[in-house]
Amino acid sequence: MTSRGGAKSPLFPPEVALHLVKLACEMPDRLGRSLCLWDCQELARMLVSAGIVESISPETVRRILNNHRIKPWRHHMWLGAKTPRDEAFCATVQEICDLYTRELLPDEKVFSLDEKTSLQPRPRKNPTKPAKSEKPVHVEHEYGRNGALNLFAAFDTRTGKVYGRCFRRKRQIELISFLEYLDGTIPSNITKIHIVCDNLRVHKGKQVVQWLSKHSRFIFHFTPVHCSWMNQVEQWFSILQRKRLKIADFKSIDDLRAKLYQYVELWNENAHPFNWTTKSVAKIMAYVQPLQTAA
Repeated sequence: MTSRGGAKSPLFPPEVALHLVKLACEMPDRLGRSLCLWDCQELARMLVSAGIVESISPETVRRILNNHRIKPWRHHMWLGAKTPRDEAFCATVQEICDLYTRELLPDEKVFSLDEKTSLQPRPRKNPTKPAKSEKPVHVEHEYGRNGALNLFAAFDTRTGKVYGRCFRRKRQIELISFLEYLDGTIPSNITKIHIVCDNLRVHKGKQVVQWLSKHSRFIFHFTPVHCSWMNQVEQWFSILQRKRLKIADFKSIDDLRAKLYQYVELWNENAHPFNWTTKSVAKIMAYVQPLQTAA
């Protein structure tokens, strides 16, 4: 038996490989194994416990499955056919794509808004040690707990500038406070402030709707369900996580808040947008349209 790469694997009767493939194509739970996914070691154990072979190595299992292009240890998220992909869905996707790509009028701005929640300071029991020759940064394993913060952030889709404010809780009252911060910060000559956000109750509650009725320059646009990837601030959150929050080691809530604000300032010194082009929009709509037809 030879794998795609040409490496020969130990010879087993064809029925062994067939049984292995059948196992790999079933969820472990259905076969009485309390596992979320198979790996090569667990499949090898299953073959032995079922009496199919006396012994087999995980590497041999990997080679056999590789020959059949099966990798049951990987998974991919998907949405079932019942998830709405109707005309309203397509129209909403198109509306947000237009907001990201069309030329804005001088009195318009488009912001992507969301919250990064439950940010903990996690002060370490001993100081974090910087890198040295042949030694990486050393971080104390044990840490203390000292509350949490929620970062409300708005990402300017044309300039990449970020506006951020931290709150201890995430409710409508905190969102309104953040909107008032934006209202006082964004110049008055901007008469249309488009806000792209998800369908979270915090963004659509009665208090928020009432506030919006008195601040007509704010216009909310809600992404479709299961389309958080259309909210550009999520891309910025991933950068924040990687560059500032990968190691959570802050003295206190106040220290964490100060460091988050410092990072926002640091980002804004070299801010850049995540450019959505007409070509990228065309790809999105080409994917959406078949789903609409299928629905």
